[in-house]
Amino acid sequence: VLFFLNQGEKNGYIQETLELSGSVKAGDTLFKMNCVGCHGITARGLVGPDLHSITNRLSDKQIIKQITEGLTPPMPSFEIDPQNMSNLLSYLHNLE
Repeated sequence: VLFFLNQGEKNGYIQETLELSGSVKAGDTLFKMNCVGCHGITARGLVGPDLHSITNRLSDKQIIKQITEGLTPPMPSFEIDPQNMSNLLSYLHNLE
């Protein structure tokens, strides 16, 4: 039962995030504070992959799960509120 409860919470988080309008500028700031160490200042990759056109390879739901669950080591998991996740998604969509 706990699995379904947690899954429901995760799905609610994803749905809420996808319903928000994100800010590219706020997403850029968030990226620079949390992601540049692995993805580089221009998101072209270092330890982590190049994120340009990532939104063509992964759906927004897959990107949210990657960020919040850290699915591919050494990627850590991040706790991020829906608005900031929406901002980060807007930033990533802007990298194309």
